[in-house]
Amino acid sequence: MQLELINEQGQAASSVEAPETVFGRDYNEALIHQLVVAYQANARQGTRAQKDRSQVRHSTRKPFRQKGTGNARAGMTSSPLWRGGGRIFPNMPDENFSQKVNKKMYRAGMASILSQLVREGRLAVVESMKVDSPKTKQLAARFKAMKLDSVLVIADEVDENLYLASRNLGHALVIEPRYADPVSLLRYKKVLLTRGAIDQLKEMFA
Repeated sequence: MQLELINEQGQAASSVEAPETVFGRDYNEALIHQLVVAYQANARQGTRAQKDRSQVRHSTRKPFRQKGTGNARAGMTSSPLWRGGGRIFPNMPDENFSQKVNKKMYRAGMASILSQLVREGRLAVVESMKVDSPKTKQLAARFKAMKLDSVLVIADEVDENLYLASRNLGHALVIEPRYADPVSLLRYKKVLLTRGAIDQLKEMFA
């Protein structure tokens, strides 16, 4: 299949050959959803914690007498029914949120996302993405000339100049193919691939 090759002004210049197995797959919404949920779940640290009734600060003194007050019986203020009491099923810091995704599913899901981006016209190819110096202004001007206000660039090689020039741009992210993830692919309005990155993506997801 053919992918659109754009020039420095963001206009279609020609086309490049791309593998059908990566950029021509059917849309699989259920698989993509599972991929995104698993990716975000695996990013969770699970370090938040709550206290149960044995851990909260409280007195073991009976708050009021058993009978005659009209209140429900209470033995101590650490009860989960009381304000400031412990939780019945507290969140613990060693909780594991990770979800397993098989390699075959991951490859198929990523290829499905890339294929859908092609169908929606949100994916294009550039010859290369290099800058002469680590200047954010220079790279920002290049994206502006290409009329890109939200872009994910997948370059076959990210040198130091390109990394330093792009890291302060809030609307752009420049990565190598091995760091591509489903959330970033869906988050940005436009995805730019360098010609050399196509072969790497084919090797990873075909």
